[in-house]
Amino acid sequence: MFGYLTVNKPEMKIKDYERYRAYYCGLCRRLYKHYGKKGQLTLSFDMTFLAILLNGLYEPKLHSGKHFCGLHPTKRQKVMCNQLSDYAADMGMLLTYYNLLDDWQDDKKLKSLLLADGIRKPCMEIARRYPRQSRAVRDYIKKLSVCEGENTDQLDRVAGLTGKMLGEIFVFREDEWSDDLRTMGFFLGKFIYLMDAYEDLSDDLKNERYNPWSFYAKSEEFDQRAETVLTMMMTECAAVFERLPILKDIEILRNIIYSGAWTKFEIAKNKRKGSEEE
Repeated sequence: MFGYLTVNKPEMKIKDYERYRAYYCGLCRRLYKHYGKKGQLTLSFDMTFLAILLNGLYEPKLHSGKHFCGLHPTKRQKVMCNQLSDYAADMGMLLTYYNLLDDWQDDKKLKSLLLADGIRKPCMEIARRYPRQSRAVRDYIKKLSVCEGENTDQLDRVAGLTGKMLGEIFVFREDEWSDDLRTMGFFLGKFIYLMDAYEDLSDDLKNERYNPWSFYAKSEEFDQRAETVLTMMMTECAAVFERLPILKDIEILRNIIYSGAWTKFEIAKNKRKGSEEE
């Protein structure tokens, strides 16, 4: 994943931010418990969002406590976690593992190969427990590589690959909420892919790497077009989200969807404007 599903802290109440941190620290603790320090390297804002979303929807019991950690050795940190934290941890591991393998295959990065090898055994067990999700991630990596090789300019096609994959990740189990979770993940995945591509556009153009936005970047209205497309994706995502019967932690989730997810776009857009004015 790409780390876009984070909070906009200045727009949050203190109690909501502290609760968000407890979920984040809880996910970190579960990663360490099940997969050690290597597992903690896969900790992400995106999987924290997933854990909060699924907890809000299914409302299982949350286990809370306070613990020391390596980053905060002098003060106990509040943590909240449960089986849905375990699921988010497993999905983060799975995504990281296949992305590392993709980096090795594409760029022959030895570091990526070594890191992937370090988490291979637990990831194979995760793939066995979650064959549908594992298959979705593998298919995503393969099809994305094809699109990049074809140098396709079809935004919807290439972004839809991330959307389809994330839709499967969002579906914890097949039930009455599966369709909405899958649709929400689909549009959110498209948003994340296109946001990441927008943020990387300048570097990708400079280094002649594939980026679907590059075919449209010379247009005078490019930044407005990009923002419109991203807004459309997030509008669809938000519409599905608001249909879900979620009350618990709703303000945290809304902060991420309506504000936090956009923070990097504003930074990237301002950076682009600064570069153009120089």
